[in-house]
Amino acid sequence: MGQDAHLIDRAKRLRNASTPFEAQLWRHISRSQLGGHKFRRQHVIGSCIVDFFCPQKGLIVEVDGDTHNVGRDAVRDALNAHRGYTTVRFTNLEVGKNIEAVRERLLAKLTALPGRWPHPNPSPEGEGK
Repeated sequence: MGQDAHLIDRAKRLRNASTPFEAQLWRHISRSQLGGHKFRRQHVIGSCIVDFFCPQKGLIVEVDGDTHNVGRDAVRDALNAHRGYTTVRFTNLEVGKNIEAVRERLLAKLTALPGRWPHPNPSPEGEGK
């Protein structure tokens, strides 16, 4: 069963319309800048689109603005936890005022989480080649 085409299209549109705070965080975590970890932005997981996702660690990163509903977010986080993912949330204020603390917290969480597979970038020729 493939992903919902509507969600995939919406995620693409969201990538092109990032909030200033999402764009700021992306500048600090893209291109494996944070401990060598790769992130995707506006990634579809089930019926949700998450702001950022590190597939190797199963870490979802959300940047919450004024439009976020705490109750709905808790339900989404619980659903994603049931799928085996960990969610960490930051407010726009945290990203805007103290990006270094956000980076430190993210790196600590990434370091603490186990990898989901043996090597983050397996060789296309096979393991260990």
